Amino acid sequence: MDKARPLWDTPLQFVFACISYAVGLGNVWRFPYLCQMYGGGSFLVPYLIMLIVEGMPLLYLELAVGQRMRQGSIGAWRTISPYLGGVGVASVVVSFFLSMYYNVVNAWAFWYLFHSFQDPLPWSVCPLNSNHTGYDEECEKASSTQYFWYRKTLNISPSIQESGPVQWEPALCLILAWLLVYLCILRGTESTGKVVYFTALLPYCVLIIYLVRGLTLHGATNGLVYMFTPKVEQLANPKAWINAATQIFFSLGLGFGSLIAFASYNEPSNNCQKHAVIVSLINSSTSIFASVVTFSIYGFKATFNYESCLKKVILLLTNAFDLEDGFLTASNLEQVKGYLASANPSKYSEVLPQIKNCSLESELETAVQGTGLAFIVYTEAIKNMEVSQLWSVLYFFMLLMLGIGSMLGNTAAILTPLTDSKLISSYLPKEAISGLVCLINCAIGMVFTTKAGNYWFDIFNDYAATLSLLLIVLVETIAVCYLYGLRRFENDLKAMMGHTLNWYWKIMWAGVSPLIIISLLLFYLSDYIITGTLQYQAWDASQVPAFLGPRLAHEHRPLLF
Repeated sequence: MDKARPLWDTPLQFVFACISYAVGLGNVWRFPYLCQMYGGGSFLVPYLIMLIVEGMPLLYLELAVGQRMRQGSIGAWRTISPYLGGVGVASVVVSFFLSMYYNVVNAWAFWYLFHSFQDPLPWSVCPLNSNHTGYDEECEKASSTQYFWYRKTLNISPSIQESGPVQWEPALCLILAWLLVYLCILRGTESTGKVVYFTALLPYCVLIIYLVRGLTLHGATNGLVYMFTPKVEQLANPKAWINAATQIFFSLGLGFGSLIAFASYNEPSNNCQKHAVIVSLINSSTSIFASVVTFSIYGFKATFNYESCLKKVILLLTNAFDLEDGFLTASNLEQVKGYLASANPSKYSEVLPQIKNCSLESELETAVQGTGLAFIVYTEAIKNMEVSQLWSVLYFFMLLMLGIGSMLGNTAAILTPLTDSKLISSYLPKEAISGLVCLINCAIGMVFTTKAGNYWFDIFNDYAATLSLLLIVLVETIAVCYLYGLRRFENDLKAMMGHTLNWYWKIMWAGVSPLIIISLLLFYLSDYIITGTLQYQAWDASQVPAFLGPRLAHEHRPLLF
């Protein structure tokens, strides 16, 4: 045991570090999407079951390994078996891959945060064209929020082959994001331990504020009713269970080595079992809480779009048939449309192509996840709120805190094994090692600030770590239960915490959790094989709002944050 190893100031600081790491962007922009896709309240059934049989046990396993071995992932697994050092190396490599592109999201959050102080918000209206005779054609074909995201933020190219040079504005935001991360990890647990109080708690403050505001928005109840109305038939859908297991697995951040690194700075007597239960419950509760906030915003946006659509149809018919102002209303629209179609069929057929089919349900069923939800759907709703600048600042500040909190865990997974290495730490101080890791990641991450950067971001997010993490955690459970020995590990835990291991944990570790991971592995492997050659979505200014080609990743593929 390394008696000189730095420790968290209090157990609460450790819990906050785990919460800050686990509760990330996926809780806000992935879980609500899954609820929307798989039956609203019905999705909670497989989700909570997977939390019990997969999430809690695997989280406890990683925390226990880190606390018992008191080393980063490489040293911890090498202590369990000299042949398992590669498991730790794999975790470090995956964390390095994740850090390369994850901080780009924080750079985008910085970009939107800076622009949130403008009045009006720059994504609220389309800019004028070069001749100042009308609105920009690309923006008019899409929407002001899509235009600001794809053209002003990403300045995206029509294909991945047309990358172009690094764009200085997103590059500066990325440098700022990495500088902030470096300052937070500069002195290891001494500095990280102070920062996690903010990165863990401030997002909840913003979510509570947004909940109060969201519930008072016109149409919020439509979104909440949609969320909590269960579609029981979805319980028979295997994809609902696959996605529930996947969401639990990746939202807790298993396999990266971050949890092992955090737990290695605990007192040996720390009750990591209790903390595993607390962190997993808070993480899942946050997902549900964030969904309530998101669906209240969804309801407002859907109702706003639905009523705007009705107003356009009413105005169109009123002008086309010289109807009296106020005669047409939302309540009698369908009845009057039927009368006009029968009374004047030739004229009605002329205007029919311009009449949009307004449907509140179809607006609510439009499922969006990831950056599309964070930077397009939310901004679409925010721009229609009163005091929109305030709500925009709060929202993107929350995204930034969630992103930075997760980055602290990602970098800890890389830095802890490096600083544990006597070979490296004898030549370089901790501050220099941290600086080099941040500098290398920032330099490589510049590829995501090119015009094709968003395409590369999608590729990394969809394919860089999914199978690797599942395989890593599978080997971890097998190693603890069958190589190190479950009884031996049970004795270690009893020596540390003073109580015997409950039968529930032993059954989950030895059988149930590994079987779930194997099922996920087989599912994703078969999916890769069946899918064949993949295409990616491309933003073509001449064809917006339509995208070219199907989505690179399928709807069930996880977002790794």
